[in-house]
Amino acid sequence: MTTSRRLADRKTAKFQKNITRRGSVPETTVKKGNDYPVGPVALGFFIFVVIGSCINPKTTHTA
Repeated sequence: MTTSRRLADRKTAKFQKNITRRGSVPETTVKKGNDYPVGPVALGFFIFVVIGSCINPKTTHTA
């Protein structure tokens, strides 16, 4: 199977264009935003437990 000269030149030109753009891609393709690793419910529960454990010994101290 032989390819036409025009098709081969088009493929070569596309390849050469990609070579000159090599390394100029953005660092990330993901949108940068406020993406937290935990959900708001889990974060709220964690804060509730930490603050509650700090307050609870002070209120139940009987000495």
